[in-house]
Amino acid sequence: MEKKIVSVGYGDVKPIQIGDRLPLVYVGGPCAIESKDHAFKMAEMIGDICRRVGIEYIYKSCYDKDCRSSPSSFHGCGIDEGLQILSDIRKEFGVPVVSDFSDPAWAEATGEVCDLVQVPAYLCRQTSILKAAAKTGKPILLKKGQFMSPWNMKNSVRKIEAAGNHQIILADRGTFFGYNMLVNDMTCFPIMAYTGYPVCFDASHSIQLPTSMGNISGGQREFIPHLVRSAVANGINLLFMETHDNPDKALSDANTVLDIKYLENILGQAKRVHEVRLELLDKYGEDNVHPQK
Repeated sequence: MEKKIVSVGYGDVKPIQIGDRLPLVYVGGPCAIESKDHAFKMAEMIGDICRRVGIEYIYKSCYDKDCRSSPSSFHGCGIDEGLQILSDIRKEFGVPVVSDFSDPAWAEATGEVCDLVQVPAYLCRQTSILKAAAKTGKPILLKKGQFMSPWNMKNSVRKIEAAGNHQIILADRGTFFGYNMLVNDMTCFPIMAYTGYPVCFDASHSIQLPTSMGNISGGQREFIPHLVRSAVANGINLLFMETHDNPDKALSDANTVLDIKYLENILGQAKRVHEVRLELLDKYGEDNVHPQK
C-alpha cells in the first residue's frame, strides 16, 4: 500500500505536509465565523499557542452551517463575507484555511480561497458534493458520516479519485450509538488508513450528544483529552478540534467547542504522544499484524 502525503497550502502560504511519519498537524478555530474581529482574535490566539507547543496549524471556521437542528440557530455570516474573512486571515497570519461547503454551487468559490476543502460528515456519500470538491483541485478533508463504517469510506474515496483528485484526508467524528449518542471506535483509523491516505480525528464533534437538548446538541467536552490521546496513539496524522475563547457565548456548537484555555495542554500532550509513537515504530518496526484476506 502506497502511503500518500497531502500538501495543504498554496501561493503565499507555505504548504504543510500531512502524512505517515510526519509531525502531527492541528486544525481548528470557531465552528462558525462570527465576525472578522473575532476570527482574527482567534487566529492570533491559536497561532501563539501553536508556536509555543511547536505544532503547525490550519485555521478552520465555516461561513454557513447548513446542518443546524433549529431554523433559528446561527448559520454563519454567508459565503461572500465568510470567504473574504478567511482570505484576510491567510494574508495576515500566513496560515492555510479550511471551510466546509454544503451545496455543490459553493465549491468553486470555496476552493478559490481555501487551502483545504471540507466535506461535511452527513454529505460524505453525496456524489455531487464529492465531485464538486474534487474539481476544486484542492486537498479534501472528508469526514466519515456518523452512519458510516470506516471500511465503506473507500467508496467515497473512489468517487473523489474518479473525479481526478488524489489529495484526501479521512476524518472520524464518531459513530451513532443508538439515539443522541456517539462513540469512537479507534480501529477506524488503521482501517481508513488502508486507503493509503492520511487520517484525522475530530475530537470536538466526537463528544457531541446529537440534538439531546431538544433543538440543539449537547456535549461532553471533558472527554476530549482522553479521546485525543487515544486517537493520536492509534496513528492519526491530523488533529481537529474546534475551539473558542468563550464557549458559553459561541454562536455555533457552544456545548462541544473546546475552551481555548485548554488548547495548549491538549496539543502539548498530543504532540508528545505522537512523537513517542514514532519513536516506538523506529525502535520496534511497523505493526506486523496484518488483516485477514
